[in-house]
Amino acid sequence: MSNVLQYQQEGHVVTLTLNEPDRRNPLTGNTAVQEFLEAIGRIEDDRSVRAVIVTGAGTAFSSGGNIRDMERQASGEVAGMEIRQDYRRGIQRLPLALFNLEVPVIAAVNGAAIGAGLDLACMCDIRIASEEARFAESFVKLGIIPGDGGAWLLPRIIGLSRAAELTFTGRMIDAQQALEWNLVSRVVRQQDLLATARGIADEIAANPPHAVRLAKRLLREGMHCRLDTLLEMSAAYQALSHQTADHREAVSAFIEKRPPSFTG
Repeated sequence: MSNVLQYQQEGHVVTLTLNEPDRRNPLTGNTAVQEFLEAIGRIEDDRSVRAVIVTGAGTAFSSGGNIRDMERQASGEVAGMEIRQDYRRGIQRLPLALFNLEVPVIAAVNGAAIGAGLDLACMCDIRIASEEARFAESFVKLGIIPGDGGAWLLPRIIGLSRAAELTFTGRMIDAQQALEWNLVSRVVRQQDLLATARGIADEIAANPPHAVRLAKRLLREGMHCRLDTLLEMSAAYQALSHQTADHREAVSAFIEKRPPSFTG
């Protein structure tokens, strides 16, 4: 794996760092998407991983799309159907992969999250921001639309009216407004960002991993399915959970008033 996306595992937590700070960590015009997909596949195959942190190196979380790619697409040299396929085979694979990853993902937004960079943060389950973080659904400023799932993700996080305001104006908001709009769950000092993300990740990782994975799947499915469907899924997942060793350990530890030890 190249330096576009750094993969680092410590204990049960993997940190993925976009590492093109000189270009403000773009998601296109490089191998970022492919490396994300490879990293997600690696995480899915490694049952020791219980939480993931996504962040950016330098002063930006991610600047989103590469402007040179847009220049090429706007030139008329590339057919519209080819551009469509580029999206489907490229960046549109990322929201699907992150959505279906059962391990919880925390976005530690260290700086500007612009366009597809904001949408990358929205693909994660939890978002925390440094005081220097900035957010913009800025596609309209370049005469394009959110092509990577942002129009589905953002309204589900902050509501349709606020998502429409950000999408139609392309306006940038600061970390405090992002907190007020529930785009992020907390804002911390820049120097505390990764430690805070790691603390949340460790708190998640301390729980029975099967329960966390199934709970994430229920939350994701609940974004678009009916209540009766979700209840049926919950009954099936609960039946599986009741029969796990970690559930037995949790019950025993509670009764015996001792710390539990979960093995997954």
